[in-house]
Amino acid sequence: MLAALIFVVFPFCMVFAAVSDAVSMTIANRVSVVLVVTFAAIAPLTGMDWQSYGWHFAAAVMVLAVTFTMFAIGGMGGGDAKLMAATALWMGFNLNLLGYLVTSAFFGGVLTLAILSYRKSPLADMTGSNLFLRHFANPQVGVPYAVALGLGGLWCYPDSPLALWAIGQLAGR
Repeated sequence: MLAALIFVVFPFCMVFAAVSDAVSMTIANRVSVVLVVTFAAIAPLTGMDWQSYGWHFAAAVMVLAVTFTMFAIGGMGGGDAKLMAATALWMGFNLNLLGYLVTSAFFGGVLTLAILSYRKSPLADMTGSNLFLRHFANPQVGVPYAVALGLGGLWCYPDSPLALWAIGQLAGR
């Protein structure tokens, strides 16, 4: 049951945040809350020691401090800042967190270039009223960055401590 929660909650939240941001340019606070509360409740049940548990929260606080500063100067959205911090909590304070940040930045760069190209194409005029493409086509709105954050999170998640624990449980270790 615990492994099932680990395999479902994080991926679902990443996909939900990405789709929500693409459609409405918002990420509901409940996504970050679900990620934090679920991690806080299940991590100790996996046998994670308290020091590691604390380092996971330290990673989240560190990422939140940086992303909140970026939000305050207008460099990113508040939902993106909260989602990155909640995702950092699941990744932990290790190389996996660095992998998540780099991977998300890469996907964000590719997404931004693709959106800018799409906005300059005739295709944007033809498909700009589509529910899923309207924000991608509109040059007046920013980039729905949760798409990149979700992809980065899903890409790096299999190497996160909780995912590795759940995989070990399924393998009988």
